[in-house]
Amino acid sequence: MATLYVRNVPRGLYEALRKQAKRNHRSIAAEVIALLDQFIPSEKEQKRRQEFVLKLEASARDTVANQVG
Repeated sequence: MATLYVRNVPRGLYEALRKQAKRNHRSIAAEVIALLDQFIPSEKEQKRRQEFVLKLEASARDTVANQVG
């Protein structure tokens, strides 16, 4: 597992993170990992999202084509 160091975190942001971690019964490090996991998609998730968008676009094209023709 990799190690991540973050420097110069603004005081207000750090305090907000600390409070959120406490509400979630986590350490600050565990809270940061949970936030990264929630908001930074993995390559697999990015690919899944791209495929979903392509399917939506194809469906929209089919819908328009059926309405016009």
